[in-house]
Amino acid sequence: MEEVRVFPLSCVVQKYAWGKVGLDSEVAKLVVSGDPLAVIEEDKPYAELWMGAHPKGDAVIRDNRISQKTLGRWIADHPGCLGSKVKDTFQGQLPFLFKVLSVNIALSIQAHPNRELAARLHTQFPEHYPDSNHKPEMAIALTPFEGLCGFRPVEEIGGFLKKVPEFHALVGNEAAEELQSIVGDPLRVPGALKKCFSRMMNCEKKVFVNQLNTLVKRVSEEAAAGKDTTGSNGELLLRLHSQFPGDIGCFSIYFLNMVKLEPGEAMFLGANEPHAYLFGDCIECMACSDNTVRAGLTPKYIDVNTLCEMLSYTPAPASSKIFPVSRDPCDPFLFLYDPPVPDFTVMKIQVPASVKQYTVSPIDSASILLVVQGEATGASTAGLSEMSIKSGSVLFISASESVSVHITSPAGMLLFRACCLL
Repeated sequence: MEEVRVFPLSCVVQKYAWGKVGLDSEVAKLVVSGDPLAVIEEDKPYAELWMGAHPKGDAVIRDNRISQKTLGRWIADHPGCLGSKVKDTFQGQLPFLFKVLSVNIALSIQAHPNRELAARLHTQFPEHYPDSNHKPEMAIALTPFEGLCGFRPVEEIGGFLKKVPEFHALVGNEAAEELQSIVGDPLRVPGALKKCFSRMMNCEKKVFVNQLNTLVKRVSEEAAAGKDTTGSNGELLLRLHSQFPGDIGCFSIYFLNMVKLEPGEAMFLGANEPHAYLFGDCIECMACSDNTVRAGLTPKYIDVNTLCEMLSYTPAPASSKIFPVSRDPCDPFLFLYDPPVPDFTVMKIQVPASVKQYTVSPIDSASILLVVQGEATGASTAGLSEMSIKSGSVLFISASESVSVHITSPAGMLLFRACCLL
């Protein structure tokens, strides 16, 4: 019998505490739409949907013609499905992990190591850093999405040092004055910024908790009196403090950009870029790794020294963090998010209501296709059988395979496809 090279997947849901609850979660909506027998518990968080072959969340194959139960096992037995370049470059492994995230409360202040640091951390602390790979990642908003990303321009940080005495107290006079004196001298900025951030992150707990309590009390009173608290970034401060009271990460809002994405907008997080997702639903794609260095807004393991040493202390405005999307010149419905790393690329396919037939093109890479909106029947090149696909469906597509999609829903379709374009 001819080998099945396109097939549906049942994917792993991660119920981390920060996830949106019940059917407020885009993850939960996709799961129940893709599998009507799935039971969604209204009081449980549905944080992440993992679409890939990561050992912590290997997708289950939903095709009874295939003897292997999981995607990871099938790829190991059929490495040619990856495409020759991908197979050779990534040693027969699927190089990316594709996800949907539904964020209700802030994720930790974190960064991901480059390959060199990842290998060293994994050797020294395998219980905290489970593999030796880097973890660049990209988030594409499905709903309005908020996150902290990268260091603010020095002028903005300096403004907060003047307006927020509690923040100034943690950074200290010497470091604060040094930062404010080197505006316009880009060569000295990274060192001065590192000193300020490190001083704050390494404050004694008693000191920063007292300053945080003072700040929260002051901002709460100002807000109650109807005063403008934007000079202290008051709304975000109170929100984060309500989620993580007494956490040093609450002060990170004075260092890091607040980035707001509209649906379809993206941000790319390279190695050593400080960030924290705050709220919303997104598509996420990353190198296949689980390495995260954390330093606040989390009950998990915190590694302040490693984070402060590894970060990229390059200030830039929030607008520069929005990653450019390009249109495919040959396909008017295809938008490309192509980051500066080889491990992954994401395509958004937005088929309008007027179009009833669409072909997911063959490429020289295995890919994973997620249906976010719409219904259709799909047939692969081999044409062994038709598949019904709808919101929540996830397909694995082997390299050089195409899928013909006959759209049955009246409002068109929205699809996302993760792949590796070497």
